[in-house]
Amino acid sequence: MGMPDRPRGHSPSSLPDGGAEGDLGDLVLRVARTLRRRGAEAMSPWDIAPHHARALKVISRHEGIRPGELAGHLRVAPRSVTDVVDALEARGLLAREPDPGDRRATVLVLTASGRQLMQEIGQARRADADTYFARLSATDRADLERILRTLDTAG
Repeated sequence: MGMPDRPRGHSPSSLPDGGAEGDLGDLVLRVARTLRRRGAEAMSPWDIAPHHARALKVISRHEGIRPGELAGHLRVAPRSVTDVVDALEARGLLAREPDPGDRRATVLVLTASGRQLMQEIGQARRADADTYFARLSATDRADLERILRTLDTAG
């Protein structure tokens, strides 16, 4: 059984019902996948997995975070964070230190190498995003940012 014919000269999003490809959620997901792929490509010179970069980003924003809190920010099981932290520590990008408030616990801090890496990756990803969004006018970029921030805070 084939797909139903579409009227000629109409894109899926111009059909009265929007068509499957015209669904706003699907469109947002396609753009997000493109940005994720481009971001991974921008990070390739540093040979770091995207989930490792996300962990470093959270740690850079919450210096002295406990591993369990990191798991919460990443929305993964605490045991999954252990592998990530071990790998990043082995590369010299972060260190485990005693929690000043509870000597039995540890906190995660970036090393100088980890901070440098985050700065370099951040610059590369921002440059790539600027290139990607350059096709939009400044007004459209500002509108898109406003709309996405509204949706992001709405949860």
